Amino acid sequence: MSGFLRFLYLLALAVWVGEIVFFSFVVAPAVFRTLDPSRAGAVVGAIFPRYYALGTAAGAVALACGLVLARRGGAGGWWTGTLVALGIGLAATLWAGRVVHPRAQQLRVALEAHGEAPSADEGFRRAHRAAVMLNGAALLAGVVGLGLSAAALRQ
Repeated sequence: MSGFLRFLYLLALAVWVGEIVFFSFVVAPAVFRTLDPSRAGAVVGAIFPRYYALGTAAGAVALACGLVLARRGGAGGWWTGTLVALGIGLAATLWAGRVVHPRAQQLRVALEAHGEAPSADEGFRRAHRAAVMLNGAALLAGVVGLGLSAAALRQ
């Protein structure tokens, strides 16, 4: 069981970090390079609910498995740091997906309905900056959690 738990933990962490990296550095730039800003925003907006759902699920599984692994094994300090990092990353993902993204979508739709570019609106730019910062925080937390858990799993 312990081997399967470690596998599930590492798989969830890899999916979470991989998803953030792939979307942020491959998908979003390609979409915005290929399509006009309005269509690109619509495509990315359609992807985000699934992106945040997958990130939340993977982060929650990693955190839950990490909690069990921490209770079963030694390396308490390594696991404590890991769990704090994963908790921060999961909180960032949840905040971005449940609060920031819906607000940005609402603003984007309203602005485009009035013939305005979302990028010209300060409220939308603020929401976008918050989403980027939260995404970066989740990525950093996932990478830190991965590094710390590598040390914890060696123990």
